[in-house]
Amino acid sequence: MKKRALISVSDKTGIVTFAKDLVKHNYEIISTGGTKQTLDDAGIPTLSIEEVTGFPEILDGRVKTLHPMIHGGLLAKMTNPAHVDTLKKFEIQPISFVVVNLYPFKETIQKPGITEDEAIEQIDIGGPSMLRSSAKNFASVTVVVDKDDYPKLAEELDTYGETQLSTRKKLALKVFQHTAAYDARIADYLAEHTEKNPFPDELLLQYEKKQVLRYGENPHQQAAFYVQNPAPAGTIASTKQLHGKELSYNNIRDTDAAMTILAEYSRPTIVAVKHMNPCGIGTGTTIEEAFDAAYAADPVSIFGGIIASNQKITLPVAERMAKMFLEVIVAPEYDEDARQVLEKKKNIRLLLTTKPTTEPNDAWTSVSVGGGLLIQGQDNLVEDVKTWQVVTKRKPTVEELQALEFAWKAVKHVKSNAIVLANATQTVGIGAGQMNRVGSVEIALNQAEKNEALTGAVLASDAFFPMSDSVELAAKHGIKAIIQPGGSIKDQESIEMADQYDIAMIFTNVRHFRH
Repeated sequence: MKKRALISVSDKTGIVTFAKDLVKHNYEIISTGGTKQTLDDAGIPTLSIEEVTGFPEILDGRVKTLHPMIHGGLLAKMTNPAHVDTLKKFEIQPISFVVVNLYPFKETIQKPGITEDEAIEQIDIGGPSMLRSSAKNFASVTVVVDKDDYPKLAEELDTYGETQLSTRKKLALKVFQHTAAYDARIADYLAEHTEKNPFPDELLLQYEKKQVLRYGENPHQQAAFYVQNPAPAGTIASTKQLHGKELSYNNIRDTDAAMTILAEYSRPTIVAVKHMNPCGIGTGTTIEEAFDAAYAADPVSIFGGIIASNQKITLPVAERMAKMFLEVIVAPEYDEDARQVLEKKKNIRLLLTTKPTTEPNDAWTSVSVGGGLLIQGQDNLVEDVKTWQVVTKRKPTVEELQALEFAWKAVKHVKSNAIVLANATQTVGIGAGQMNRVGSVEIALNQAEKNEALTGAVLASDAFFPMSDSVELAAKHGIKAIIQPGGSIKDQESIEMADQYDIAMIFTNVRHFRH
């Protein structure tokens, strides 16, 4: 007796070959619409849905497979005598193989100019229903949603004459993952076209696996990289690797940090990152000037770091980069001769990206915690310098104000407690992640002093000074301008200390903690 297979696919890649494999193993094929036409044209005999159900398609094809003659054949437990008797009573033949992929909803909504009605028509109903029915009954039914599974299933049929239970269970799992992601995309689309609720009662996340990584933060940890599809432009998820070893977990996180910082600056800019913190940020009228500034900011820490550029990598810059050990370089373009120089270093990763945007977006960020997920908006507040408040007797000079603006953009990307010393074109000292603020000040000052870069430097603090000791320490090292959010109950003490040393101090009234 022939077994039955149901085939209905929007992506017809490889389906003719696989259908022939099923026919070879004595399967009678039920099909519908364009799939049936494709199989008929290939000379593969098929039954139409109408021949099985005795009922025509209705409502412009919205209803065709939602019928007991189909779902009874999919859901019947063949080990249950009552189910078998029911099939005999209603002359329903079991369906033991289902090959279905869904209407291209994701691909449709990515096309420009698609109306809501056009998008809604690409929400598949019958397909997910057949997939879920078949997956629920994996004890008896082989269900295929991924064309990449065709060859190994054909091999299994050739070897055993049927699919193995372990295989059917894995395929069922893949189905439920696939339909869950499909529904999540639909929910996201509808959320974008109705009243927005940033924190729904049930959070649906959808990412596709880009690659399995060699390991996570440490060699004993497993890891993989999942991305949005389509990945937003100017993000680590949308980069294209041109050269070098596979990216590691830490490479990806550091590169993401570098690209996020880079988006703050519109002039030619180089950002060097080490362990999620910037170790050097430099700008200039050319990318060569920017690189020199970023390198001079901390020529020690840049070793083994990540470099992000918002301009084309030129040959002069590549030649300087080639003289040091770098893990990753990411840029919107590379001169051909620059690539040739860099690609002589076989392990360096070269990534290509679109230019990061300086426009804020309304995307959300997340971080996992034990048993949960924290969601928040991005720290992309557009600040107006005109709202900043000079709280000291002395006002900053024009040059100091330029340096304060530069430092304020940088400090928001340094792990708190964060202190950045900078001039108008580069960071000169960074203190990150200390348990007290004065400790971060000491680290930043020591770095700037070692590089003989304190002259003309200003200081930025991501949060208020709880005491005046940081101000006094900065003053004793020649710092003449400070920018901070303000908001401490001891603000007046800091202001008085700044006045005592003739320091200009600005309150932004905005805090930029980064934990």
